[in-house]
Amino acid sequence: MKIYQTNEIKNIALVGGTKSGKTTLAEAMLFEGGVINRRGSVDDKNSVSDYREIELERQASVFSTVLYSEFAGKKINIIDTPGFDDFIGEVVAALKVADTAVMLVNAQNGVEVGTEISWRQINRLEKPVVFLLNQLDHEKANFDESLRQLKVQFGDRVIPAQFPVNAGIGFDSVVDVLEMKMYKFPKDGGKPEITDIPDSEKAKAEEYQNAIIESAAESDEQLMENFFENGTLSPEELSQGIKQGITTRTMYPLFCISSKHNQGVARFMEFVAASLPAPNEVAKEKTTEGKDLNFDPAGQATALIFKTAVEPHLGEISFFKVYEGTFTEAIDLINSSTDSKERLSQLFAVAGKNRQKIEKVVAGDIAATIKLKDSRTNTTLTTNKNQGLKVAPIVFPDPKIRQAVKAKNTADEEKLSGVLKEMNNIDPTLLYEQSKELRQVILSGQGELHLNVARWMIENTSKVAIEFLPPRIPYRETITKSAKATYRHKKQSGGAGQFGEVHMMIEPYYDGMPNQTEFPVRGQDIHELDWGGKLVFNSCIVGGSIDARFMPAILKGIMEKIEEGPLTGSYARDIVVNVYDGKMHPVDSNEISFKLAGRNAFREAFKNAGPKILEPIYDVEVMVPEEKMGDVMTDLQGRRAIIMGMDAEGNYQKIKAKVPLAEMNKFSTTLSSLTSGRGMYGMKYAEYQQVPADVQDKLLKAYEAEQEEED
Repeated sequence: MKIYQTNEIKNIALVGGTKSGKTTLAEAMLFEGGVINRRGSVDDKNSVSDYREIELERQASVFSTVLYSEFAGKKINIIDTPGFDDFIGEVVAALKVADTAVMLVNAQNGVEVGTEISWRQINRLEKPVVFLLNQLDHEKANFDESLRQLKVQFGDRVIPAQFPVNAGIGFDSVVDVLEMKMYKFPKDGGKPEITDIPDSEKAKAEEYQNAIIESAAESDEQLMENFFENGTLSPEELSQGIKQGITTRTMYPLFCISSKHNQGVARFMEFVAASLPAPNEVAKEKTTEGKDLNFDPAGQATALIFKTAVEPHLGEISFFKVYEGTFTEAIDLINSSTDSKERLSQLFAVAGKNRQKIEKVVAGDIAATIKLKDSRTNTTLTTNKNQGLKVAPIVFPDPKIRQAVKAKNTADEEKLSGVLKEMNNIDPTLLYEQSKELRQVILSGQGELHLNVARWMIENTSKVAIEFLPPRIPYRETITKSAKATYRHKKQSGGAGQFGEVHMMIEPYYDGMPNQTEFPVRGQDIHELDWGGKLVFNSCIVGGSIDARFMPAILKGIMEKIEEGPLTGSYARDIVVNVYDGKMHPVDSNEISFKLAGRNAFREAFKNAGPKILEPIYDVEVMVPEEKMGDVMTDLQGRRAIIMGMDAEGNYQKIKAKVPLAEMNKFSTTLSSLTSGRGMYGMKYAEYQQVPADVQDKLLKAYEAEQEEED
């Protein structure tokens, strides 16, 4: 395989809604480039892109697939992405390393949920965009309506570079306003017949041509002057202006294809090779310190791993984009995160399930390697010995849904832990946590489908039977007033016994509070608790009623009870403990006695100190179509949400609310149902707040019942 230089490389991500034809297009592009000699299909389960077991079963993409094609002297790196919002992490990673987003739109349906979801990520990353109107061969294909919707949603920057002559069953012709010719395609692809534009289509073609010339001229001051002077642009100037317009996002050209029949795909690839920006022609990627990465092939070799996968016969495979320098086989690199060394034993150009060994990869290119020791997604590999040089990482979305997961067979628990770790390496948006607090393994993801696919893979690929359970809520316990308690621990059973008596007063903690004045504070320990909040432990002992050597034991007993709060077994926080008196026995007093006395005194005082339960509150942002806002607001209010505000964003309304985590269970499914899949949301931890009295009563009763069952 030829070694392509930076200016000969085009990196594109195929994005859009499910069933828009991304995988079928990728197949046709590989066929046109000679990478494969026969086109497979999703329906026949033999495409190069959707080859994993879960994708064959679902007949839809679950993971992004890295591919390439060679066309007109250029290498086109293609990343085929899933269309469901649940797999948005794959789209985010693909857009990070792509230089242009190719948005597929189903000509039957126009702008769909998946179009809007992908657009949000494209806009956030400010990527150049080209639109492809696909499935023009379908009986319900409607070019004019699809174009209208695109312009309403994305503005007048959407400009047709082509339009169909006969959309619908029998579709085979488009007018190309860049060439001002008509392309008539054979039934199943192949070389088109290029003819003059029919008289019936000339006016429309001239209208679109004028629009694209004006847009191209607006991309550059010199081109604008030439346009005003000559009334048009030369073919060379038009090509220059289109490339500049795409790169600066002032133009989103629209092309027309039928990927299923490979009609228009080769012409689109000509445009990709000639007019889409190379890696060194778009906005520069930066390091975490804000320095530019210039795609200099002679620079220090630097690459970002943007995807990790596990292949049956290869093991772990890492996909990376080179931002500086040149990578060769056996090159020694440094993992910028750990400062550990990695050696690239082999390099591959990857086309889905097919791989071709290569010897060199230059700046701007995408390739893969295998069997790295300690480098996963979002790792920077470099020859730069300046530790800390990192490509700005992929910013993955926060999880939206959580489930507790448990192995049905306790013997599989350790294996399940390993499987979840491996799955997180492959998909960083699938998070897991062995929660000591909740005594559950919590699996978090982007939606119900995301977690169900994870479950399928755990059970079918890794052969571990599991069950999903409702996740417990990480409540916190604290107090609202001061209270005193005394506890004597006494045990006598032949020989040395156990004796310890502790008198304590506890009070609520708040920042900047003064010490209480009822008892003198002789010593103070302030503990920042791992789960948030503080414990302040004051020794107020006068006259040696408790020996100083027993104070750590009392503190240990209190800490044990704080980790298992008296109300619901949740962590306690924000408490001041004043140990002001007690008694010892010259023989029977020991550390265990005072630990138990301190623990039980704390428990008794806690129950009399106006105890309250705190619950985690999340900042939730919900994007909903304007006409569905009322239904969603009603649902949120039923979840004890406090609406903080609303903003318009395009055709959507953004609802900002604070919602208890306990009420967010199944919100993903409900939102999808209320908005026909068009609603989206994100959530982030905000704070802890006191639960309402009725909710606290329910929690206390539920905990008591649980304790009785365990007894």
